[in-house]
This record gives sequence, C-alpha cells and structure tokens, in this order.
Amino acid sequence: MGTATHGEQAPDFEATLIDGSPFKLSDLQGTYVLLDFWGSWCPPCIKESPELVALHKKHSNQLTIVTVALEKNLKTWKKVADKYGYTWKHQIVNQNRFVLLSDIARKYGVSEIPTKFLISPDGTLLGMYSFEQIDKILTKKDKD
Repeated sequence: MGTATHGEQAPDFEATLIDGSPFKLSDLQGTYVLLDFWGSWCPPCIKESPELVALHKKHSNQLTIVTVALEKNLKTWKKVADKYGYTWKHQIVNQNRFVLLSDIARKYGVSEIPTKFLISPDGTLLGMYSFEQIDKILTKKDKD
C-alpha cells in the first residue's frame, strides 16, 4: 500500500471520468491540482461540499479539482454531486464493496475520507491541506 509523501511526485494513475473519457493525473501538470477523496455516504464529506464548490468557483483559473468518489452504490454519488453543484470535468467514481480498497485510494495511503491532497503544477505532492489553507496558497500565488 502506498503512502503519498510531501515533496515526492504525486503517484500517477489512470481512470475513466464520469463522462466516459480517459484520464491520467500527470496530464494535468501545469496547474495546481486538488485531489479530493470523498463519498456520498460520508457526513463530513457532504458537510464540506459547499466549501469545495466555492474553492472551485474562486480559483478555477489556476486550480483543477479531481474528485474521487469512493462508493458502494453508483447511484448515490450523483445525487450529492448534483445537489451541491459539482460541475468540474474531472470526477471519478470508484465502486468497491470495501471503499478504501480502491486502487487510487491505496496509492495515496488514504485510510479515511474526506482526504485532500494539493499537487503543485510540476506534479509534486504539497501535502494535505484544509480548504482555507488551499485558498490562502492560491490567493497568494494570484498576487505574486
């Protein structure tokens, strides 16, 4: 099981987005990436949905959000995503009877959700930050 460590290259992975298109994490280099592991069955994940959407709206020019929904049931994630306005392109749904056995989650050593990783434009793992911290980092970059 991998553990994503600050300062290392973010573990690359390939997946299929909800629109059916193929996706490779390393294709997003050149922009900050927020890799967000969540689930529709997870109350803390639902609670922070408005903050995620607000961050996307505020920083969509320099931040690409990639959400990975770890789900047992493929129907429920869409209700939550639609309700809160998950409009970004890079949405992945990983269905697994034991959700934390998702290959992507294991590459990052995710043992609970919600878990977020901020990845720099050159593909380096910056660490796990709160939405507030990410907002400060990106707001500071805007001013530089």
